[in-house]
Amino acid sequence: MRVLIGIYILCCYFEGGGSGFVGRELTRLLRDKGHEVTMISRQPGPGKITWGELESNGLPPCEGAVNLAGENLMNPLRWWNESYKKDLFSSRIDTTKALSQAIASSPTPPHSWVLVSGVACYKPSLTDQYTEDSEWTPFDLLSKLVKEWEASALLPEDTAKTTRQVVVRPGAVLGRDGGAMKQMMLPFWLGLGGTLGSGRQPFPWIHVSDLAGIIAHSLEPAADAPCSSPQVLNGVAPALNTNYEFTKELGRVLRRPTIFPVPGFVMNTLMGSERAVVLTQGQKVIPKRTLESGFQYKYPDLTSALKQIVGS
Repeated sequence: MRVLIGIYILCCYFEGGGSGFVGRELTRLLRDKGHEVTMISRQPGPGKITWGELESNGLPPCEGAVNLAGENLMNPLRWWNESYKKDLFSSRIDTTKALSQAIASSPTPPHSWVLVSGVACYKPSLTDQYTEDSEWTPFDLLSKLVKEWEASALLPEDTAKTTRQVVVRPGAVLGRDGGAMKQMMLPFWLGLGGTLGSGRQPFPWIHVSDLAGIIAHSLEPAADAPCSSPQVLNGVAPALNTNYEFTKELGRVLRRPTIFPVPGFVMNTLMGSERAVVLTQGQKVIPKRTLESGFQYKYPDLTSALKQIVGS
């Protein structure tokens, strides 16, 4: 099977994130399964096509396409301002539109088209639980981003008859080589880790290997004819945890104290309140359809996930 990871084409074509944290894990998994993977990149190279080539030559023959593109929301080197917000939107929406239009224009469109967005569409709550069937409307900047992002991936009705559309909404992605853990490990190793805000907020998360597995699972040919609307899968672990529980478990696995909480107002000042909400608030997200699809998690709970990450 050939995947385009847009960055993956299956071939997989991946965009944006093909060479990133999740993209590397997905590429490894797909190649281990014997698939060919092609990345869409700004720069040419082996196993890659450029965005210019995609625009001028169209989508290469492939069996699946995945979009992992997007400016890093938690980029510590960028201040939260209008320019950064514009990049967050354009880096996701423009690339997604380019891929969806290429799929629609292809004489042989792929059988699967997977967009990886996020759980920011669900309104933070200490009590409400969200499945893929939960209705939602935009309520802040990031939920508006998810709405426009997912809308940009929609295929025309005639293409949707042959190409399965899947939207995976991941929580915080945990792994040894990047994602949320990369910025957390040093302060926790130094014994400076602690809860964020109240610590009571839900913390939807997933191990990077399981997220790659859900995406690969979504790329497999479906037994039934494609539906005209996208299938949504919550890309989170089945365990429901709070920030406090995550903090204490990471400290336990590392054998380090976690006694330095970071107040919410400090997070808002350092990161901007619209961005800090991702860490100081959260949602109880349940992977109902993901489980019903038959996907088997390798790391369904925090203990197994964190032990793998820290190597204990």
